[in-house]
Amino acid sequence: MSLWDRLTGEFIDVIDWTTDDGDTMVWRFERYGNEIKHGAKLTVREGQTAVFVNEGQIADIFPPGMYLLETNNLPILSTLQHWDHGFQSPFKAEIYFVSLKQFTDLKWGTKNPVMLRDPDFGPTRLRAFGTYAIRVADPKVFLTEIVGTDGEFTTSEIQGQLRNIIVSRFSNAIASSHIPVLDLAANYDDLGTFTGQKIGEEMAEYGLSLTKMLVENVSLPPEVEKAMDRRTQMGVIGDLNKYTQFQAAESMRAAAENPGEGGGAAAAGIGAGIGMAMGHTMGNAMGAAHAGGGASSPPPLPSREKQWHVAINGAASGPHDTTALSAMVGGGRLTRDSLVWSEGMAGWERASGMRDLDSVFGATPPPLPPSGD
Repeated sequence: MSLWDRLTGEFIDVIDWTTDDGDTMVWRFERYGNEIKHGAKLTVREGQTAVFVNEGQIADIFPPGMYLLETNNLPILSTLQHWDHGFQSPFKAEIYFVSLKQFTDLKWGTKNPVMLRDPDFGPTRLRAFGTYAIRVADPKVFLTEIVGTDGEFTTSEIQGQLRNIIVSRFSNAIASSHIPVLDLAANYDDLGTFTGQKIGEEMAEYGLSLTKMLVENVSLPPEVEKAMDRRTQMGVIGDLNKYTQFQAAESMRAAAENPGEGGGAAAAGIGAGIGMAMGHTMGNAMGAAHAGGGASSPPPLPSREKQWHVAINGAASGPHDTTALSAMVGGGRLTRDSLVWSEGMAGWERASGMRDLDSVFGATPPPLPPSGD
């Protein structure tokens, strides 16, 4: 230290803090030998507080205002030093300016995915990120627990620890909330508020208060998001047959507009193939419309077993398969003399003349001939 510095150290000090780079939380006023002239003027601006530290002990805390540093204005420091009120020599103390403003737009995010069980997707991995804001709530605790003797303490020196606390508490909150993944976006505010309350209790131990906690995004793994996107696309497309026809028509139009690209013959062949596929698809659709009266669903498949109609008490009953006919024989509703009809027959005929029904009657004997024969 030069002689000039030693001499200027005996002049009346003007102590203040005006330079702020935006992330400095605590700044120590540098003075040669920590000597502060009796009668120095201390200016504490709004959003600041000044803390006097003497031999490692916090002696006085000054809120915003202008102060004349005399022994009668420093009761605690004077008691520690056992000074008389008339003592005029410089006194030694460290002065720390603590910023009380909010430090905003601090980032947090999950380094590793959070595992949880989702009712829709099952076991799922989630990542989340957001921002938060803090301010110094208790300068004495903050200096004692965090800053120590650091002459310039910035947010970067504590963000790592705060980020770890936030991620840990948020992981517990989201895992225990049982909110479906698809409904998380509607509950970001509630998650931020709930997590902020839990974190605020721990930050108070550092002399800090959490003023804002925001959840900006909770995301699924990329492969799950791609699957969801495909599912959404299918919902938007709707009728896949119509979409295929539309895509084919677009391909034909593009091939017709650019016959030289990729070879004219190849483009023509592609167009012809697409046209044939479209014609086949449209022909099937038109045939189904004519056969079903315009119905979009195909007709039921024809039964492999022959169906029969039976005349019972002058009325037609059926169609019946052989299983039903066997039951009718057992109940006496169908005999060999009963009239039956099936598709392809010219008219009604007796069951006894139908060889296809022999298995229905089995070993049942025919009716006895008249006694006169």
